Amino acid sequence: MNFFRLLLRRIWRFLFFLNGVLTLILLYPVFYILLSREKWFGHVFKLKKIWAKMILYNVGIRCKVLSAPLLKSDQPYIICPNHASFLDIVTTYIVIPNYFHFMGKAELKKVPLFNKFFENMNILVDRSSIIGSHKAFMRAGSDIDKGISIAIFPEATIPACAPILGRYKNGAFKLAIDKQIPIVPVVYLDNWRILPDGVRRKTGGMPGVSRVVIHDPIPTKGLNDSDLDHLKKKVHEVIQNTLNEYGCCQELHKKEKPVTSS
Repeated sequence: MNFFRLLLRRIWRFLFFLNGVLTLILLYPVFYILLSREKWFGHVFKLKKIWAKMILYNVGIRCKVLSAPLLKSDQPYIICPNHASFLDIVTTYIVIPNYFHFMGKAELKKVPLFNKFFENMNILVDRSSIIGSHKAFMRAGSDIDKGISIAIFPEATIPACAPILGRYKNGAFKLAIDKQIPIVPVVYLDNWRILPDGVRRKTGGMPGVSRVVIHDPIPTKGLNDSDLDHLKKKVHEVIQNTLNEYGCCQELHKKEKPVTSS
């Protein structure tokens, strides 16, 4: 990658995050008011969708859903996307029509302004604490009982090997089995390339089309804890096979030279 192209990509990456911060500041007074009462969370969700479009469209990113099932509005789901970029959270708000709460890592509590969304609405999980993790999943179970879907990245964080999948945690699958609700695998094909993370973040980013494949819900009715590993493997295979089908992992090996951290 030549110097001029790298410079443009890094400038674009800076503008992406600057746009995210400025649009949040613009909308924050409304978010702050709406987040003060649980009965207004539905309005917060709609405003998040608008904000997500502002974050993407303002810097030349658009979403293209290649396939998606019709999700029932009265059925809670576990929404289970692959995680390869900061874009994944934003994209989820655009492509999933059903109301949901995100489960995110405890470190998000330290992010100014953004942490407000995790005080009462979305769910923070401290995976370093057994008690903290238990409380988070109890809260998620309570939300499901109210008919609210939960979005969880099964990898918990962006793996260094992205877009190749990292190791899956058990939480999303145990929650789905305990509550006997379907899991919806979601595959982001291009986010890792548009806004890279990890050692490749130094290559910046670029505008583009974020293609998404949303798979049919995988039922968990009748499953128990003994089926957890099988369910986890099945979701992993669905997402990995989709990445392979569209050549994402092959593209990583063929078109990108390895980037080493300095």
